[in-house]
Amino acid sequence: MKRRRETEKGSEIKYAIEELSLLIQLKTSDNHDAAYIPTRPFLYVCNLVIQVLDKIGPTMAVLRQDISQNVKRIEMQCDSDSSLYSNLVDILKKEADDGNARKGTSCSKAFVWLTRSLDFTVALLQRIVKDPGQEMEEAVKESYNITLKPWHGWISSAAYRVALKLIPDTKTFIDLLKPKDENNDTLTEDMETFISLLVPVLEEIYSILTLYRLDKLKST
Repeated sequence: MKRRRETEKGSEIKYAIEELSLLIQLKTSDNHDAAYIPTRPFLYVCNLVIQVLDKIGPTMAVLRQDISQNVKRIEMQCDSDSSLYSNLVDILKKEADDGNARKGTSCSKAFVWLTRSLDFTVALLQRIVKDPGQEMEEAVKESYNITLKPWHGWISSAAYRVALKLIPDTKTFIDLLKPKDENNDTLTEDMETFISLLVPVLEEIYSILTLYRLDKLKST
């Protein structure tokens, strides 16, 4: 899912804002067939989140790998049936009809965990915007505790506890997030815009997950 990022300068946050403008088309309804999530913009935002996590360093390798694998799982399903690229909900509906939504490495489960990873990203950026002086380790820990930890089993939780040891300080992370010619105020505005666009999208997505009884899935 490579786009113009390769030839133009800009932060991942700015590109994510552009993609979220496409995601706001998302609609939900009590009728499963009426729900709509444009697949490509959603997966592209997830790929941009991977690049943001890369800037935190090796400590986020576990989450980064999870996101990457889940994106690839959905992309493979869409590649086998290109019509699914238009609406992610079609994948959920197909797997639900087949009785496979909760099984093994389903795309439905991948979608659930991608959504939770976006939740974590929003929580982390909210803390950085609110208190740029907060220690990065504490911000990551608090964000993890309220978004991912409730759904992780002891194996996954243990992996994240180990991952907390190599987190950079907040200033270093902020410097890595912004282009060289951008100031902190501009980055803060971009993060606030990103958060304001993504939060309502996530709320709508959780409504869809609830419709398909996928919102309570846990890992090991």
